[in-house]
Amino acid sequence: MPDPSPLSPLTLYLAAPRGFCAGVDRAIKIVEMAIEKWGAPVYVRHEIVHNKFVVDGLRAKGAIFVEELEDCPVDRPVIFSAHGVPKSVPAAAAARRMIAVDATCPLVTKVHSEAERHHQAGLQMVMIGHAGHPETIGTMGQLPEGEVLLVETVADVGRLSVRDPARLAFITQTTLSVDDTAAIVAALQARFPAIVGPHKEDICYATTNRQAAVKSIAGRIDALLVIGAPNSSNSRRLVEVGAAAGCTYSQLIQRAADIDWRALKGIRAVGVTAGASAPEVLVNEVVDAFRARFDARVELVETAQENVEFKVPRILREPAA
Repeated sequence: MPDPSPLSPLTLYLAAPRGFCAGVDRAIKIVEMAIEKWGAPVYVRHEIVHNKFVVDGLRAKGAIFVEELEDCPVDRPVIFSAHGVPKSVPAAAAARRMIAVDATCPLVTKVHSEAERHHQAGLQMVMIGHAGHPETIGTMGQLPEGEVLLVETVADVGRLSVRDPARLAFITQTTLSVDDTAAIVAALQARFPAIVGPHKEDICYATTNRQAAVKSIAGRIDALLVIGAPNSSNSRRLVEVGAAAGCTYSQLIQRAADIDWRALKGIRAVGVTAGASAPEVLVNEVVDAFRARFDARVELVETAQENVEFKVPRILREPAA
């Protein structure tokens, strides 16, 4: 009987940082602690984070995910997702006398506070973000209608109609492409020289770090696989960053089962990363899938270390009434 054919050699470059950020880790912990404190079920308005594996795992523990507050009974706790919500949502929960727990990422809350501060100073806001994304909806919903103008592209800047060009400030969604956002900011500053920016960049540290890690491996790889959900903004941006950095095959996958092995035929080097809401177990699953098909050597490429940790809300740290 002939010996089996040897596996083709391949190098897997694991980008680091990757996967869960502090805001996602906190949001998941909030749901788990709420179930432990009040028992199942607890209700979560919108996906707590954008990842089916995570959401399914929390659902199995007793979380019920809904799109609107009206879908929640008044006698069970409700949790607001990590992306943030308009001011009207917690106000409605308070009016219904519901137990509400806010899992909004503190870095998103920082953007909300910036918007409020500029509004109090009489400035109209321009938000750089993606229309329809929960974070954008939540941030724009912090101020009265018309006080936040949304731009998605450089071209949108040229179409802006503002109340007073001398009384403007801008904020950004936290999960955008660093390079694309820089171009939009430059366009805003060119058209509105007096526009005020954030004291510190709104794009969060995790988004920035994951994009930098992808850029660091893009020149060494034949293909990039980004583990994340189709509705995850930061994951989709990683795919775009990889392609822009020269990796022509840059794809988003949710699980190892989504890998298109035919498209990877003949490759010698693959980069692997994960969006900020994708757990490490899914990265390990992808690595194992490659090891089953190739003589795979794994190399970690670390461009930054993260040690950020956010506290959970006080209501979860207090004993149940």
